[in-house]
Amino acid sequence: MIECVFTIDYEIYGNGEGALTELIYDPARKLKKAFDQAGSKLVLFVEAAELEKIAAAGSDPAIGEVERQIAEFHQDGFEIALHLHPQWYNARHRDGSWELDYSEYNLCRLPKDRIEEIVDRSTAYLRSVVASPQFSPLSFRAGNWLFQPTGTVAEVLSERGIRVDSSVFKGGLLHRHNVDYRPSLGNGYFWRFQRDVNQSDVDGAMLEIPIYTRMVPCWRMLTTKRLNLQRNAKVLPRKLSRQDASGMMGRLRDQLRFRYPLKFDFCRMTLQELNDMIEAVIRDDRRTPGVFKPLVAIGHTKDLIDFETVHALLGFLKERNIQVSTFQDIYNRCLQQVGNCENVLPPPPIHVAG
Repeated sequence: MIECVFTIDYEIYGNGEGALTELIYDPARKLKKAFDQAGSKLVLFVEAAELEKIAAAGSDPAIGEVERQIAEFHQDGFEIALHLHPQWYNARHRDGSWELDYSEYNLCRLPKDRIEEIVDRSTAYLRSVVASPQFSPLSFRAGNWLFQPTGTVAEVLSERGIRVDSSVFKGGLLHRHNVDYRPSLGNGYFWRFQRDVNQSDVDGAMLEIPIYTRMVPCWRMLTTKRLNLQRNAKVLPRKLSRQDASGMMGRLRDQLRFRYPLKFDFCRMTLQELNDMIEAVIRDDRRTPGVFKPLVAIGHTKDLIDFETVHALLGFLKERNIQVSTFQDIYNRCLQQVGNCENVLPPPPIHVAG
C-alpha cells in the first residue's frame, strides 16, 4: 500500500536573505489553495528559529501575516512540524542584513543543554503562534538534513514528545559535515531508531520516515528546471564559505558520484520525473502489496514557483488511487508494522475551520 506525504520547508534563504512575502507567505498561500481544492493535507515544516528572530527584530513587516498563516494551517487541520536551523538563535540584524552564527550550524554537534534550550525555545514559539498551550509537534526535520551524530538529539526530541524524524535522504552524503546516510539504503520505507538514525532499532523511541529518494546517475540531476532554481537561489551562506574555503569542494565531492540520491522534490523535479518515480513504486507495490510504503515528498517555499506541476501531481495521485496523508495520519500504522507499539498515539483532535 502506497501513501504520499507532502512536506514543505517553510523558510527563507539559508544565509538570511529574502523577503517573507515572496519566499514564504505567497507560495504557501497558493500551495494551501491547491491542497484545499484537492481535499488533502500536507506537513508544514516551520523554521521556528528564523521566524522568532525576525519577529523579535522587526526586520520584515510581513512577519505578522506569516504567523497568522501558520495558525490558519493549524486550524484547518494541516500538520505543523518543527524545522530548525540553529545558527539563527545567536544571529544579529545589522545594517539591513542578518549575521548568523555558523558555529551552531549542526544542532547534533552542540552540547546537550544547548540542544534542549533550542528545542524548547522553538517549540514554545510554535505554541505561541498557533495559540495552543497544549500544542506539541509530532515531527522534526533538521536544518540542511544534518541529523548526525544522532543520539543526543534523538533523546532530547523524544523526551519532548517528538516521535518522527524526516531528515534522512537515503544514499545522502555530506562530506563537509561528516553526515553519511548511505548505510540507510538497506532499510525499508521507515524504521525505528535511537542512537544512530541509519540503524534500525525495534526498541528505539523515534521513527525515521525518510525523504523518498531513488539512486540515479549523477547526470540526471542536470535538468533545466533544477539548474534554474539553483541559479536563482542564494543558498550558500557567504560568511560560511569565507571561513571555510573547502566548502565548495565538499559540495562537489557530495555530487560527483556515479549514482546520486534523487529526492522526491515536488518543487525541483519535472512532472514527468515525479510521475516516473511514483510509477516505479507502484510496480514495487505489486510485488510486495503487504508492505506499507509512505513516500515523503519534499519542497521549499522559496523554490515553489511551478504550481501547475503541483496540481497535476495531485491529480495523478488521485488517478492512481494513492492517498495523500500526513505523518500524524500514518504514524500508528508505521509503528504497527515495525512492532513494539507502546508509543501509539490517540486519534488527533479534529480542527474545524472558522
